[in-house]
Amino acid sequence: MNVSRSDQAAPAAAPGVAPVVAQQPEVASAEAAAAPRGGLRARLGPVGLVLAGGISVQFGGAVAVSVMPRVGALGIVTLRLAFAALVLLAVCRPKLRGHSRADWGTVVAFGVVMAGMNGLFYQSVARIPMGPAVTLEVLGPLALSVIASRRAVNLIWAGLALCGVFLLGGGGFSGLDPAGVAYALGAGAMWAAYIVFSARTGRRFPQADGLALAMVVAAVVFLPLGIVESGAKLVEPGTLALGAVVAVMSSVLPYTLELLALRRLPAHTFAILMSLEPAIASVAGFLVLSQALSIAEALAISLVIAASMGAVRTQVGRGGGRRRADAKAVRKTEG
Repeated sequence: MNVSRSDQAAPAAAPGVAPVVAQQPEVASAEAAAAPRGGLRARLGPVGLVLAGGISVQFGGAVAVSVMPRVGALGIVTLRLAFAALVLLAVCRPKLRGHSRADWGTVVAFGVVMAGMNGLFYQSVARIPMGPAVTLEVLGPLALSVIASRRAVNLIWAGLALCGVFLLGGGGFSGLDPAGVAYALGAGAMWAAYIVFSARTGRRFPQADGLALAMVVAAVVFLPLGIVESGAKLVEPGTLALGAVVAVMSSVLPYTLELLALRRLPAHTFAILMSLEPAIASVAGFLVLSQALSIAEALAISLVIAASMGAVRTQVGRGGGRRRADAKAVRKTEG
């Protein structure tokens, strides 16, 4: 899977504001970093959005695991997507008119991908622990980062992160349930597709309108599966309350934050940052599900953090190099 620069999200004009010429995310980030005020904030802002989204989704996933005995994996996914769709529709109030057929095709594809990613992942954590499940799932974004990157140094960071995720899995996954492993790998493939379609949706729709519409698609796709598995259990008051919490933590907050981040962050850098997810999942599992961390898992966390920091530093350095080259060209022209 290859992601061209044109496939990445471009800033969208707010409703009622005259549109501006769309800039490539890397150029926009470089210009923001060159501003005399707020330069550091402009560079680190998208990174903070991704990290906040990762913390929210993994702790929400830990809560969801505790709810599974009530409604099953498909039931909790149904509640998560349904509540998330309702919240996003109420907040965003997206316009249904004025969109092209290509816009709607992107939204539908994005919604189907979200439904598949959520369904496969929760089928996985119903069979294997959260740490190994997320470790396997993150291989999808890591593969995307290697394929999409045009710089050799990103292969080093991706390789370092890959070593970390395998170490986090105990050096191998032979002792895990084969079906759980297969579901996690499938979720990873959907995660890579999610990155692509999230960027495209952010370019075609203002604010989070596209995300809200795609979430409705995902909820409609998954509703029959949840009804078949859980039936009347889905509408029990306690289950509904927990489902709402999972929806906000695992869907509304992280998807919105990641969509906003992809408007200013290249897709391959975003994908490498996703290698932090196994570490966050392990911490969430320890705090919520009492899953202890071993020395090997702690070392794995250090590896993936180092890889992510290296990827961010590489991207910032690339922007600085571009700005220096641009300044040199300006000086030459003026001279």
